[in-house]
Amino acid sequence: MDPRPPLPPFTAESAAQKVRGAEDAWNSRDPDRVVKVYTEDTRWRNRAEFPVGRDQVHAFLVRKWAKELDYRLIKELWAFTGSRIAVRFVYEWRDDSGQWFRSHGNENWQFNALGYMEERHASINDRPIHESERLFLWPLGRRPDDHPGLTELGL
Repeated sequence: MDPRPPLPPFTAESAAQKVRGAEDAWNSRDPDRVVKVYTEDTRWRNRAEFPVGRDQVHAFLVRKWAKELDYRLIKELWAFTGSRIAVRFVYEWRDDSGQWFRSHGNENWQFNALGYMEERHASINDRPIHESERLFLWPLGRRPDDHPGLTELGL
């Protein structure tokens, strides 16, 4: 496997780069792109699911984005040390009936020496919102650089 910089041990700058890279990948909603940042034997905890390995993570992401439509995500660095990063995130999405949600969560990440994520532990809560309450209004895809982050939005 080729290295995926930035590599641990992380600095504030390199951890923030890793977080923004993850946000950009997830906002693509492309499972093929997203799974490439994980080790072949990656271990996850995501709500009540515990996928192991890239194949299970890929299947999880396909199901996720088939259900969570118009998905837009913002991640923010919370803490880092060595090969670990803690992130808080918020994303907005709608279901197939048109109900909008804002999902708030925290993730703990652990990376190998080559910069691939070995473990991802996520805790997430969903809150129904009215469409008029949406804050993530950029076109689908990467969040624009000038769009406020979570702290700036007061989330």
